[in-house]
Amino acid sequence: MLRSKQILLLSHCLLNVNAKVYKLANYEGCFETLLSPLMKDGYGFIQLPCPELITCGVNRWGQVKEQYETEFFKEQYKSLLKPIIYQLLDYKNNGYTISGCIGIDGSPNCGITKTTRGKWGGEIDDTFNLEETLSSTRSVNEKGVYMEVFCELLDKNNLDLKIYAVDEADPISSVKNILKELL
Repeated sequence: MLRSKQILLLSHCLLNVNAKVYKLANYEGCFETLLSPLMKDGYGFIQLPCPELITCGVNRWGQVKEQYETEFFKEQYKSLLKPIIYQLLDYKNNGYTISGCIGIDGSPNCGITKTTRGKWGGEIDDTFNLEETLSSTRSVNEKGVYMEVFCELLDKNNLDLKIYAVDEADPISSVKNILKELL
């Protein structure tokens, strides 16, 4: 049987950059620089659903963590992630190795070690101050909302995974570090 029994979970946009907010794509389709060496080493992938695409669509604006930090979104994310948890449990119970999960640092949802916060919202009218809104955004060292929910579900189900991050600000350095650990 030709199976490596090695599985990685991936943030959706690593396999489909089209899910990202416009102008954030660092590659054309999938992140081949990261994925090709992993494929050659025998890894299989589980693509996590993109919470932003599902809840806000392709034509959404870039957002900050505060906009997704609601009980409604957290419950939606649990619903999206339950089938993933069931798959992981089945794989684990059948001798497969879940080698980790790769998220996207900087994302309000899929950030692993950093996400973006800010005073983002309101009406865009003649009183709106774009400069003030933009200057309120900041990078913070915490997980995005989706990854917080995912990690809670992993803990609840006794699934211990190594979590990696591709940094949107420096994807190539991130890839080198991830590949060094996984290959």
